[in-house]
Amino acid sequence: MTFPCPPENCIAVIFVSQRRDEGDRGDDGYGEAAIAMEQLAAAQTGYAGFVAVRDENGVGIAISYWRDEAAAKAWRDQPDHSRIRDQGRADWYDSYAVSVAAVSRSYAWQRDAE
Repeated sequence: MTFPCPPENCIAVIFVSQRRDEGDRGDDGYGEAAIAMEQLAAAQTGYAGFVAVRDENGVGIAISYWRDEAAAKAWRDQPDHSRIRDQGRADWYDSYAVSVAAVSRSYAWQRDAE
């Protein structure tokens, strides 16, 4: 997996979540909604990258990167994103926390292909 290296002085929106136990409900459209939100975010003005992981216990971390605070707030307020956030609260998550941070420095490393 290659991780995005966000530009310095951008905004990182860090979303940490606990999925509900799915039991016999199946996916309930979560996977499709997550893909749609990633694609929608990438189309927004000021988008600078995205990375997400989720473990076998349903704990996930998603980080979206934005050019500036205005772009991050515009994403927060985007109508389709707001609608999916409401559905997440109703159907998909037991809890989540959002942190917004300024990126003051950024770098990446990747092993060369052998």
